[in-house]
Formats: sequence, C-alpha cells, structure tokens
Amino acid sequence: MREILADLVAEQQGLDQFLQSIDYRRWSTATPAAGWDIRDQVSHLASGEELAFGAIDEGVAAVTAVLKEHATIDSFTAAGVKRGREMRPGQVIEWWRHSRADVVDALSRMTGAERIPWLAGDMSAKSFATARLMETWAHGLDIHAAVDSDPVDTTRLRHVAFLGWATLPFAFKESGEDYPAPIRVELRAPEYQKWVFGPEDAEQVIRGEAGEWCRVVVRRVDAKDTELEATGEVAARALRIAKAYL
Repeated sequence: MREILADLVAEQQGLDQFLQSIDYRRWSTATPAAGWDIRDQVSHLASGEELAFGAIDEGVAAVTAVLKEHATIDSFTAAGVKRGREMRPGQVIEWWRHSRADVVDALSRMTGAERIPWLAGDMSAKSFATARLMETWAHGLDIHAAVDSDPVDTTRLRHVAFLGWATLPFAFKESGEDYPAPIRVELRAPEYQKWVFGPEDAEQVIRGEAGEWCRVVVRRVDAKDTELEATGEVAARALRIAKAYL
C-alpha cells in the first residue's frame, strides 16, 4: 500500500499545485467534458473522494444510501457538480483537499487485500487507491486542456496503465461482447521504462506509448488518433472499448 498511496498523494498534490497557478476567474473555463468547467471538474473529484471515504468508514451502508438516493451513477455525479456550483472556487478546492486527505488516511490504515464496497461491487484497498489515482489523473487532463497546458507524463501512469489492462474483461462485458482471448499490453513508458501486462504467449497484443494507452483507457483520446498498434482482432476491439472506470 505504501507505494500506491505515495503515488496517489503525489498525483493529487501535483494537480493541486497546477490549480493554484490558475486564477480563480478562469475556473469558469470550459473543459473537454461537455457542460463542465474547471470548478465542475474539481467538484466531481471532491464528491467522489467524499463518497470513497464514506465507503471505507461506514462500509456498504454509505454506498447503499447513494444508490438509493440516485437512480444512476450519472445522477450522483451531477449532484456533486451542482453542489460545487454553489461554492466559491476556494471552497471547492478545500472540499477536495479535506475529502482526499480523509481517504488517504483511512487507506493508510488498511492492508492492500482488505475489501471496500463500491458502486460496481467491492474492491481491494490497493485497487481502490489505484482507481482514485486514475480519477485524479484523468480529470487533471481535462483541466490542463481547458487552459491549453500539456501535462508531463510520469511513472505514476503505471498504475493507470495496469488498471486499463486489468479492466479489459469488464470493458468487454459492459459493451456486450465476449472476452475470448487474453491480451498482452507492451508499453514504452516515461524515464525509459517498459511496462508489460498479460501473458507472454498471448497472441493478442497492444503496443505503443504508455501515455497514449492511458489516455485511451480513460476515454480522453480515440485509439485511431494515436500510434498504438494492435496485433489480433481481439486486441483491435480492445482499443475501441477499453474503459478503466465505471
């Protein structure tokens, strides 16, 4: 847990520092997410962390309460954004800081294998922390795009890259398709690293830059607009439907 939590905190602090460089008057700038500005993005992160802490602290009751109040996950998301719109930007960022700190503190007291109830079923604490990092990075991309900034990819993307591969069976199922063969993902990563996920003898293979793979699995770019290469029909389908989040 120590490694993933250290990377999670670093990712959150990096985005926090970037937000501090953006004048509050620009928080109404539109982001690539339709209808959302910068404040909405941060509000979404804050409400998500708040629910995440509830899931750790209160267990399934917190998740059940959300599912009872909101017919869909989109409804819950919209409610968090609406709440943020009633706050000043400074209040929104403090909301995010406090809620994310609660989550990290709670996770630091758990083993990686302990289970946490979540919206699509329970998850290990380690996977839960990985998902929080993925959310932070993905919405950070939207915020950077809003102000025409190019974020620097770091080795923390390894967690997002792994999550994108590990959730491929879920992505196929959600798309109503079978997952007929294992897929291997081979990536060129920051700091001259190479990341590989999947069996060595897999005939279905995806190769390319880690940053592009990560942007595809969080649905920020279309695979056809990248240089990712797929060997095999199942791998090609994976590039179309990969999705590392609910």
